[in-house]
Formats: sequence, C-alpha cells, structure tokens
Amino acid sequence: MSFVFGVVLFALAIGVSIALHEFGHLLTAKMFGMKATEYFIGFGPRIFSFRKGETEYGLKAIPAGGYVRIIGMTALEEVDPADQKRAFYNQKVWKRVVVLAAGSVMHFIIGVLVVYFMAVSTGMPNLENKPIVGEVSQCVPASQDTRTGSLTQCGPGDKAPALAAGLQKGDRVLSVGGKETPVYADVLKATRSTSGPTPFVVERGGQQLTLTIDVAQVQRIPLNTKPGPDTRLEPVGAVGLANASTISYGALSAVGPTFEFTGLLFQNAWEGLKRLPEKVPVVVKAIFGDDNPERPVSVVGASIMGGDAVERGLWEVFLILLAMLNLFIGVFNLLPLLPLDGGHIAVNLYEKARNSIRRMRGRPIGAPVDYTKLLPLTYVMIFLGGALMLLTITADVVNPLRLGGQ
Repeated sequence: MSFVFGVVLFALAIGVSIALHEFGHLLTAKMFGMKATEYFIGFGPRIFSFRKGETEYGLKAIPAGGYVRIIGMTALEEVDPADQKRAFYNQKVWKRVVVLAAGSVMHFIIGVLVVYFMAVSTGMPNLENKPIVGEVSQCVPASQDTRTGSLTQCGPGDKAPALAAGLQKGDRVLSVGGKETPVYADVLKATRSTSGPTPFVVERGGQQLTLTIDVAQVQRIPLNTKPGPDTRLEPVGAVGLANASTISYGALSAVGPTFEFTGLLFQNAWEGLKRLPEKVPVVVKAIFGDDNPERPVSVVGASIMGGDAVERGLWEVFLILLAMLNLFIGVFNLLPLLPLDGGHIAVNLYEKARNSIRRMRGRPIGAPVDYTKLLPLTYVMIFLGGALMLLTITADVVNPLRLGGQ
C-alpha cells in the first residue's frame, strides 16, 4: 500500500511541477501586461474550467503537460487590433525571453526548495563521507564471520566503549589519538590501529569536546579484503560507532549546503542530458530485459522508483528523485530547439542580434522570423522527442528500474 501511495504522491508532485512551470509563463506574461487567454494543465478534452478576468483556467483529460495561450506568440498569428499593444511579439525582447524562460526557472526554484526541505527534514546524503556519528552501538561484537562479513552477536562481556564515553549521534569526530580525521575512513583507520583509553576530539553544538574512549580489541576482516573461505581475521580496535549516511541541518545552516547539493544535481542533470543520445540503445535493450541502472527513465519510471523509496522509508531518495527530475526538465526545456521554450528564446535572440547589426549598418530592422520555414525542423524534433518518450515509458512499464533491484 505504501508503494502505491509513493507512486501516486510522486506523480502528483510532478503534476504540481508542471502546473508551476506553466504558472511561471502566466505570471510573467501578466506582469508585463501581455494578454493570456488560457491556462490549462493537460491536453485534449476539457474536464473542467473557469474564467477569471480575461483568462480561462482549467484541466484537460490527457496528463502530458500543459500550456498558456498568450496572444501573438509569433508575428504570423492574427491579433485583434485592440490587443496589438499587448501581443507577445510587440513586447521588448528581454520581456519575451523572461516569459519564455520562466517555466524552466520555476523548475529550478522547485529543485532548490525540495533540496532545502530535504536538508532540514530527512537530511542530505553524506556524499563527502564526513565523520559524523550516525549511530552509537550498545556493544561491540568480539568477532566477525569471515564467509559473510557479518558481525557475530554480542556476548555478555562485550564492551560498548563509545556509549560508555558519552559519544552522541551527530557528533563530528575531529581527531582520534591526536590524528586528524577529515573523513570517516580516517576515523576507522585510526581507531583500528589503537587500543585502550584514547582521546577522541569531537565537535558538538559548535563546541569541541575531548572524550576518552576505551578502545576495545576485537577480531575483524582486514580493510579492503572481501569475505571468503580463505579470509583470516586480525586484531583491531573498535568503539561501536557508525558513520551518518545523511546530515540534517537547521533552517539557516541548510542554505549553503542546499545550493551546493543543488549545484551537484544540476551538473548531473546536464551531464545526463549531454549523454542522452547515446543512451537510446540502452533504453531499447531495457525493453527486452536488460537492467542497465544508468538508462534514462520517464516520469512513469521515476514515479515507480519514488514508490519504492516511500515503501522503504527512504524519503531522502524520493526528494532527490523529485529535485533531479525538475532540474533535468528545466535544463532540457532550455535547449535551443523548437518547439521547446529554448527554441523560441533562440529565435527571439536571433532577431535581436540581427536587428542590432542592421541598425549599426543604417538599415531598417528585418521582418520577424518566418516560423513556417522552421516547421520541418520542429516536426523532426517533435517526432524524435515523442519517440524517445514512448521508448522510455515502454521500458519503464515492461522492465522498470527498482530500488534495491526487486
């Protein structure tokens, strides 16, 4: 049941993102005095609508996007003489560009807000492996199974050194036995090489504390060694702490990490977009059973993964997927290709540059770009984009990527 809830919730979140994308166009168009007559989510038959002022708002049957109808989007459109001054093509170029880019900007804003919410709620992934205590064990098992790598059960005499010394969840370990520990691997290495009372310098609530932890001697598989029948144990030090997989922040401290992590997601979205053409064969193979985890996914696939995340209680994964998808859509929509908003931006910037050059040469401005001449390329892009969308949806239906490989 939680899986279905997660799928529906993710799909609704994407629906809200699409609605806000179109609202970005509508808001900026109205702000600049342009005439917007329709704001609809979906396409096809109208489910319901209402009118407020000069704009009709509503929902249509096919949930495949949305649109805002602004009078005079191109100079080819017939416009009532009374609306000429408010027509899109009669506005300054920078205003037109703002309106066209507003949809993608809304996706970027959504991405930032989702990451910020994750930072102050579930926490952000500890990608830099910072040595922050995520768990303090009740005891330290004395041995380890060499075949599976799992720890044995604690015995009556097994110690809980970290717990006894007062180490707490959220403490950041700065040094162990005088050795600085910028990452958790340093904590592990320093702890394994010592025994007995050892100073652990930690940061807690903005203050540095020194805790003396009685490091226990236990039997463990050597580092960077895989479990197996020939594996041998070695004596090492252990205190019973686990590193945090996520890091939570306060309302103010989350601001910097939010933009840092969003920048990383933005970079990943751009890299994924650049590699999209070479991933088409991967999508085709997925339809026939290949399980390449790096293949592109559609909104359907992302919703399924969102359902898996909710079912496992991995809300941070749900939020990362939502933020990543918004950033990807925002970047993709700005590509200078028609019928994307980026294509319309490119046409308007071309007109601006061309007219500036003509003025410098003392010539009158040129006629508006004839969109009919761009229709063949537009149709090609619609065909290719539609084909890719159908392929990814098909792959996500017949062979969906699942979290945990289920």
